[in-house]
Amino acid sequence: MLEGLKVIEYATYMAAPGAGCILSDWGADVIKIEPPGGDPIRNFFRTIGTDYQDNPVFDFDNRGKKSIVVDTTTPEGQEIVRKLAADADVFLTNVRPGGLTRSGMDHESLRSLNPKLVYCSLTGYGLEGPDADRPGFDIASFWSRTGVARLTIPKGQDPFALRTAFGDHTTSMSAAAGICAALVEAQRTGKGRLVEASLFRTGLYAMGSDFAIQLFFGRIASTKGRTEQIVPISNFYKTSDDHWICIVARQGDVDWVPMCKVIDREDLAEDPRYVTAKGRRQHMEDVVALIDEGFAKYTREEISARLDANAIAWAPVQTLADVAQDPQAFASGAIVQTPSAKGDGSTYPAPASPVRFPGADDGPKGPSPKMGEHTKEVLASLGISEAEIKAMYDASVVA
Repeated sequence: MLEGLKVIEYATYMAAPGAGCILSDWGADVIKIEPPGGDPIRNFFRTIGTDYQDNPVFDFDNRGKKSIVVDTTTPEGQEIVRKLAADADVFLTNVRPGGLTRSGMDHESLRSLNPKLVYCSLTGYGLEGPDADRPGFDIASFWSRTGVARLTIPKGQDPFALRTAFGDHTTSMSAAAGICAALVEAQRTGKGRLVEASLFRTGLYAMGSDFAIQLFFGRIASTKGRTEQIVPISNFYKTSDDHWICIVARQGDVDWVPMCKVIDREDLAEDPRYVTAKGRRQHMEDVVALIDEGFAKYTREEISARLDANAIAWAPVQTLADVAQDPQAFASGAIVQTPSAKGDGSTYPAPASPVRFPGADDGPKGPSPKMGEHTKEVLASLGISEAEIKAMYDASVVA
């Protein structure tokens, strides 16, 4: 879908490279500018003392890209970036705004060279306000400051850490969507624009339903434990073979009688304490205990069949090990074979991009690049002579 589009990615870590990976998976040519020493995420496994050549964390966000190493603290390095941006379609960065302005790689500077450029700035907190230049990470900007960390824990319990790059990759999706919208406009008008994505704003949107309630009513209910659910049918229940099942009840009273059939307690279907949503709420602990007792009589396979027979929406609460074997994950295209960075032609399974285009190739364009693998090739494409390229290597401007 994005074949022929040139994306310059001047970014490290996960959120912005994740957006670049989505664009690459969708066909764009993505050139990744790395600092001397490379993107720090290249060291993810080395940091914990392993010798793996494949780095699935780095590879996930960087497959199919070209890598060049440029020292952008030098005027020569900054000029290389400007030359790359001059004929690009997209410039994607998560460098803090102040540093970009000082080096002449801010939006206005690059748009003056290339009016059709779509310039995406991905930050912790946005481009305006007192914290515009504050460093941002998903556990801080997306998880903690937005209120998500407090709202998702049951009342009275301590906050816990967000899993690896959850907020980053949610923000990757929002950035990729914004870039694509701006590309449509640029192709229609010949003019690019600034696209601003942030961990903070994406976190607020991801929690938007609750945040909307807070903004409208000035308050929000706390997260409750299993026995305190307002709609006790919508809950988590454990089977006799220790599998948790997530149940989602439809609106109103429609699922009470079917649930009574699932747990083999049809005698409860007309019990005046439970026939209305209000009654089940008033007796929420009793309702949970009754359904707990019913689920405990059946295995996961048995309860699954009973739930399906009674048209109740449910899903297993799976581990990632379970998901890695889930046939639906493969059928939906959510897992793709990724070429190994070892260059031996082998592949391994990895998460796919978030959107599928049936009929198009769902797989990555190629493996993640070795650090600086394409520096000479990219510089030559800019019309820089071999002698000039050699001088840049000698001066450590590039690597």
